Amino acid sequence: MRGWIILGLGAGVLYYLATETNMLDEPMAQTDAFLQKIERKLDATTGTKIIKVDNKTSQLKQEISQRMSTGELRALDDILESEYSVQSFKDEYCSGSAPRHESLSRDNLQYICDKLR
Repeated sequence: MRGWIILGLGAGVLYYLATETNMLDEPMAQTDAFLQKIERKLDATTGTKIIKVDNKTSQLKQEISQRMSTGELRALDDILESEYSVQSFKDEYCSGSAPRHESLSRDNLQYICDKLR
């Protein structure tokens, strides 16, 4: 009986934290991003479109790699991970009033956007 009460209280506290506060927003967003990354990798490995992305990826990385820092190269790898990540990047950063990217310099960001169009 005592175990059910503790389980009920725990569930109630978790429900409260998830719905009434923002304490779980960041962990939930991280989990969501991780699951999306796994989905994209699975889609990329089962689809034939990855060949197109890989050709574009290798060409773009060859052209820009000498002028990028190690952190920027890691960010570029994340961007070029799959067709979905490329499209997401283009939607978010390659519009007219795009926000500044946390890892890429403004010039490299513009160069990548130009090459992905």
